[in-house]
Amino acid sequence: MEILFGIVAAVVVLMAVLIVVFEYRIRQPDMLVLYETKGQIALSSGLLYPRHFSLPIKRTTCPIQLTVEATAAGNLGVNVKLLGSVAPAMEHIQMLVRVGGWNSEAIARAAEETSIQLEGLVKEYAEQAEIGALSSTGLVDYLKEHSAQFKEKFGVELISLAVHSIEPADAEIADALRQQEQARLLEQTERLNNQARVSAAKAKYQADEEIAEMEHALELKKGTIKKAMLEQENALAQKRLEDELIRSRLRLAFEKEELEILKNNPELLVLTPQAARLAEASQGLKNARTVISLSPQDLAGSELLNLFQNMLNTALEAKKNG
Repeated sequence: MEILFGIVAAVVVLMAVLIVVFEYRIRQPDMLVLYETKGQIALSSGLLYPRHFSLPIKRTTCPIQLTVEATAAGNLGVNVKLLGSVAPAMEHIQMLVRVGGWNSEAIARAAEETSIQLEGLVKEYAEQAEIGALSSTGLVDYLKEHSAQFKEKFGVELISLAVHSIEPADAEIADALRQQEQARLLEQTERLNNQARVSAAKAKYQADEEIAEMEHALELKKGTIKKAMLEQENALAQKRLEDELIRSRLRLAFEKEELEILKNNPELLVLTPQAARLAEASQGLKNARTVISLSPQDLAGSELLNLFQNMLNTALEAKKNG
């Protein structure tokens, strides 16, 4: 009996192991495992999941490539090519399953619905502007403004989006737009060149004006320095003149004192330079008359001349009497 129970237990354990091996799978790091609980779709965070009661979805982006034939203002056709990618929106998994179904290709199906929505938005944007005003940047901004509805409606979020091209459907219109763009670029280039020339002329004018102002300031500074130097020279000349006047006055005072001494002491006249010259001349010509030429400087002052004459007269009289 115990052996029978042991065999049954072994069989049960073996079946349980086989069920686990057959039913459960290990969740990969890039997998989202969905399961239903109480009518709601939830994410499984466990390492193992039952494959028949769960939906594994790759957590990868799904590419979108879309060509839209839209109509711009004036009923002009335009072809728009879009490139982008979508990924599951974690907070809107319920809508992803509702749109894509309980299927591993749910993201691809949601991407198709998203492409349809994008096509409608592109047409809506094109109808609001003229064909010449359509731009890749404006279209991308417009689509990104409405990107929130993709999460709410399809359970995916827009990862990337780029406009590959926006071209008129009519080749003549496309050529006309190219010519307009070329003309605009040439006009802009010419305007920039003119602005550059004007800026260069303004810069040169300002530089010349600043140079003229600096030269004027330099001339004023030179004039100020020259004036200061002239004032210094005048002051020095005035000082030299005053010193010369002082020396002349001192010399005149000295001569007055000398004359006063000679006046009071006539015998000192023999010590004067005039008397010395007279004595020298008399020694050279013993019996001749000596003619002494006295310059006006030598005879400066009538008193000296009178004293000298008196001294000579006195000497001559003494000689005669002797």
